[in-house]
Amino acid sequence: MSQADSELTARELDPEDTKIVVLARSTRARVGAAEGAAVRDTDGRTYAAATVSLPSLRLSALQAAVAAAVSSGAPGLEAAAVVNTDGVEPGAESVAAVRDLGPDAPLLVADATGAVRAVLTP
Repeated sequence: MSQADSELTARELDPEDTKIVVLARSTRARVGAAEGAAVRDTDGRTYAAATVSLPSLRLSALQAAVAAAVSSGAPGLEAAAVVNTDGVEPGAESVAAVRDLGPDAPLLVADATGAVRAVLTP
């Protein structure tokens, strides 16, 4: 994986990428979850999710967003975003879920303010 070293501002992001960061951030805030995520499929549809933490089911926000896309018939992913408190990169399993559906999709990693801290690419 490669990563952008500098923080990106909203002005530097494509408007569609800004949209998924905002969706991920608002989803996280709405449910008070550890992280929120959003993905955009190759048809331009977006799917957002927060961390799922049940006794019988645990999914990262990215895994849940990818699952929502897959269960809605998404043919592939164009981009993904994850928002957490510190802009910490997601775990390998979360990244793998994105890569399963979007092998070339950039993964935007943002902090709680929505500032993109890294862009992970294959």
